[in-house]
Amino acid sequence: MLHRGRRRHKRPHPRLEGAAAALRQRDRVLDSDGHRLTAARVRAQRSPRGGAYVPRARAGKNLNRIAESFGWPFHGRWRQPWLIGVVAILFLPLTFVPVLGYAVAAVRAAGEQPGHGPPPWRLYPGGHWVALALLLLTAPFVLVGIYISNAVHIAAFWQSNGTLLDVESFIAAVLILALPWGVVVLLLMPHATARYAATQRARDLFDFASSLRSVRRDFSAWNVAIAAIVTAWAIGLACAALFCVGVVPGVFYAILVSANATAALSTKSSERRPEGTDQPAR
Repeated sequence: MLHRGRRRHKRPHPRLEGAAAALRQRDRVLDSDGHRLTAARVRAQRSPRGGAYVPRARAGKNLNRIAESFGWPFHGRWRQPWLIGVVAILFLPLTFVPVLGYAVAAVRAAGEQPGHGPPPWRLYPGGHWVALALLLLTAPFVLVGIYISNAVHIAAFWQSNGTLLDVESFIAAVLILALPWGVVVLLLMPHATARYAATQRARDLFDFASSLRSVRRDFSAWNVAIAAIVTAWAIGLACAALFCVGVVPGVFYAILVSANATAALSTKSSERRPEGTDQPAR
């Protein structure tokens, strides 16, 4: 009993407010299995702006899908795309834009119908936008490469002169910038291409800030997808050992595997909360 006959409440601090209340309430939040949810998990389930629930993509969900990417180029009616695709690769860079357009179509087809294999080959729109995005990402490295090439253009260092010196300084600049250029492209282009293939809006392709946020949010899935893309290109370029003839189908194979792995990063299907599920705790 308290002063003036008031009863003491059974629980101390029954009306805590603010952060202290949230910390105490989190210990009483249980999920459907009866396990306690940590505060971090409760916060992760909340929509950032009060919208629909958006679950995070995890690498485990996409691992099988990405593993199947290496066989996806041979699913469905794959002979016609391969026949024309190899010819198109053979005439690069003249067919650079059509090949990029087909790559976007392959990403879209892999996202919508992953079991049907590569789409039939025809002139698809959108390749020029992808080419422009790659040009924007590559232009700064070209400018830096020119500076590096001039800086290492030293006859005494290379023990050569003339055309040979020009070639050696150019190769040195390319080798120095190849890794950072590849990192930038792999950070920005997969998510951007997946969004563009799903929405067909050019502005989604150039939203590089959104690509960085997607990598941060879905780092595990992005990491697995990039591993598949890099492995596919390593296999494709390794085909050059077959008297330099195998590099042509090898490059087309790498494009198809990369398209399927990129489609696994698309969040279009995960943006809708499954029907019949309860609203997360708030």
